[in-house]
Amino acid sequence: MAVLDKTVSVPLGGTRTNALSLPLGLLNKVFKRTIAIIVLLAVWEVIPRIGLVDRTFFPPFSVDIKAWWEMLVSGELGTHFQSSIARSLAGFILAIAAAIPLGLLIGWYPKLSELLTPVLELFRNTAALALLPVFILILGIGETSKIAIVFYACSWPILLNTISGVKNVDPLLIKSAKSMGLGPLRLFQKVILPASVPTIFTGIRLAGASSILVLVAAEMVGAKAGLGYLINYTQFNFQIPQMFAGIITISLLGLLFNQLLVTLERRFSSWKTQSHE
Repeated sequence: MAVLDKTVSVPLGGTRTNALSLPLGLLNKVFKRTIAIIVLLAVWEVIPRIGLVDRTFFPPFSVDIKAWWEMLVSGELGTHFQSSIARSLAGFILAIAAAIPLGLLIGWYPKLSELLTPVLELFRNTAALALLPVFILILGIGETSKIAIVFYACSWPILLNTISGVKNVDPLLIKSAKSMGLGPLRLFQKVILPASVPTIFTGIRLAGASSILVLVAAEMVGAKAGLGYLINYTQFNFQIPQMFAGIITISLLGLLFNQLLVTLERRFSSWKTQSHE
């Protein structure tokens, strides 16, 4: 009986250990991911309070987050956020719709690549913000020019990564598919396109960051709403906590946007994960 009691007690103890280790492991994982942000916010809070910087120009984080909350409750922040996200998504989606098909064609057809490469090299090295005055002169100071500048900035990382993804598909995969009798269209559909997805999504994530950064700069010129306008307006009116509230909103928007794209990438690349299991 003593032997049986010991036998039963071992799995029960092991069950308790496993039950405890699961939340502890989760907490440890969350802590590792957030420790750098926690330290940054702590430094942001302490430095102005101990006088290392002038708190008039660099308020503590608690003051800035209070201003952020007040603007959120009043609806002012929501108005600017909606204006920015609408412009950003419009240019971003148009860039995806145009750049991915073009990149697939250029990467798949060598002659088309030779024809267009000189033009691509010319424009890829021209900064989007350097062309902002041109977009404003041609398209006006309204919504069209802002969406167009976002479209231009987003197109290049998506286009170049799509081309790279198609051209760098493993030649062994292509040879194996051809040996199984796949024609050009089926080869492209079953091998080239799936193998290019991770690289394409790298370009999409880079474009997602560009869509926000370029738009904020564009909104500082001639806009009447938007996060860029908010930051510029509050700076000129010496509303420093409100200015930092706009900056915090942009950071949160970029973080959420990137996380959404990472989730989509995992979904579309699930075949790759399953192949390694």
